[in-house]
Amino acid sequence: MRQQQQVTRRTRYIIVAIALLLLFAALVALNIGIGSVNISLGEIVSNLFSGSTNTPESDILHKVRLPRLFAGAILGGALALSGFLLQTFFNNPIAGPYVLGISSGAKLIVALVMVFVLSRGGTVSSATMIIAAFAGAMLSMGFVMLIARKVKRASVLIVSGVMIGYICSAITDFVVTFASDESIVNLHNWSQGSFSGTSWDDVGVMALVVFLASTLVFLLSKPIGAYQLGESYAQSVGVNIKAFRVALVLLSSVLCACVTAFAGPISFVGIAVPHLIKAFTKTAKPLLIIPLCFLGGAVFCLGCDLIARTAYAPVEMSVSSVSSLIGAPVVIYILAGKARK
Repeated sequence: MRQQQQVTRRTRYIIVAIALLLLFAALVALNIGIGSVNISLGEIVSNLFSGSTNTPESDILHKVRLPRLFAGAILGGALALSGFLLQTFFNNPIAGPYVLGISSGAKLIVALVMVFVLSRGGTVSSATMIIAAFAGAMLSMGFVMLIARKVKRASVLIVSGVMIGYICSAITDFVVTFASDESIVNLHNWSQGSFSGTSWDDVGVMALVVFLASTLVFLLSKPIGAYQLGESYAQSVGVNIKAFRVALVLLSSVLCACVTAFAGPISFVGIAVPHLIKAFTKTAKPLLIIPLCFLGGAVFCLGCDLIARTAYAPVEMSVSSVSSLIGAPVVIYILAGKARK
């Protein structure tokens, strides 16, 4: 019976993985081809492989859509992994960088740094934005962990995280709204969450940071699996709990900071994707879940970005608005399931 269940789970996992890969391929094609200017498959292939750079389609493809495509895939995967780590850390399926206010804290510090530097005629590098976002994420995480020490109820922790997020967002909106420079006021679009305006330099930096952090997360698969069975069991198999928890906090904050630095806060991806992956695959093994979480996050964000760009074209919605419409019902379903239990 147990062997049959393992075969069934393996088959289910393979089906989910193949489905995600097919969805990813389809969304890549749609995100490249569809927009204010539609580009046919033949033109895409021609521009990608012929080396032609003298056509408007080539400029759109290489300077706008491909960088945005890579950003959506990389940052979407990073968000899903960050959510998975936070859910593991707090042992709570509702924990995520947006709900706990971590994304809002990162957004606040990035906005303050950008306003300060831009108002003095300077420029903000990618490294500076990531460091600022990491500082903001760690600040918010510190408050959340302080509350978690005092309060054991998960519902109070989540509400506290939401309140921290509201406070940080209110301060950010105040700073951005009353900024005097016109270029600083345009930060409002970034503060709503968007992959637009991404350059190849940005893609290179985010790819490096996310790759290193994701590799470390994957290498922690075995300790994470032990931790999921309880701290006592993890300690019995040799996991240094204090160092392990610090690693979870740092890695989740780095991933969240990278997303916020380049795209602003993207809501509910970190909660919805890990939960959906676990529900579809019927497994919680980190070695299996981590790769699918990253792929699922990429698919989720590419789908949201496609809707944001095309639903009311030429007007573009924020990616966070679309992800909220899709992700919030998942959170409601999780809460309803916990209430039934």
